[in-house]
Amino acid sequence: MTDPDLVLHLGHEELVVRRRYETLSIANDFLIALAFTVGSFLFFSESTMHTGTWLFVVGSVLLLVRPSLRLVRRFHLVKVGGPGAESARDF
Repeated sequence: MTDPDLVLHLGHEELVVRRRYETLSIANDFLIALAFTVGSFLFFSESTMHTGTWLFVVGSVLLLVRPSLRLVRRFHLVKVGGPGAESARDF
């Protein structure tokens, strides 16, 4: 059994998300980069430093999400027991 596609209907269009765990990991990586980049720019001014600090905290929490997604994916593959569950590559 494989990771089924997620299909979202948007009017006359469909958004198809394949390999959901990998897609979540990519989205998480993007949010990490965004939080740390914006947070870095906010450190240039004293008036925005507090917000920048919170973005660094958010980025750090998102770094914790990365291995969590990999672990959930691993458990899901083992639970389903489909082909390749034992040798599934981490993304």
